[in-house]
Amino acid sequence: MQGLVQAMQTQAHTQAALQAQLEAQQAQAPAQDHGGPSIMEQFKRMTPPSFKRESDPLMAESWLRETEKIFRAIRCPDEDKVTLATYMLQERKDVWWSSLLRTRFEDGAVDVTWDAFVRLF
Repeated sequence: MQGLVQAMQTQAHTQAALQAQLEAQQAQAPAQDHGGPSIMEQFKRMTPPSFKRESDPLMAESWLRETEKIFRAIRCPDEDKVTLATYMLQERKDVWWSSLLRTRFEDGAVDVTWDAFVRLF
């Protein structure tokens, strides 16, 4: 039970850190259309699919294709893709990502490229 609580706390911490990172990036670079919606707002408007499953490769491939389609539609910069995609991870897949950030990417201190994320996913 304690492990589940810890995993949920880690998940919440990671989600908050990713949101803060995206907001900081957006504050540094003004929106492309001079005051238009943020990249997160554009992404959410496209109703991106969430991803929960961990072991079904076909579902994972489908989720990646749908997410990349949204990225193309909103002209998402490469540096925002991982943050936006991982925002849609839920349950076990979000715990997996939180654990990976902590162990491989120094708790988010090391930037993860989209290509690296896709390979790990």
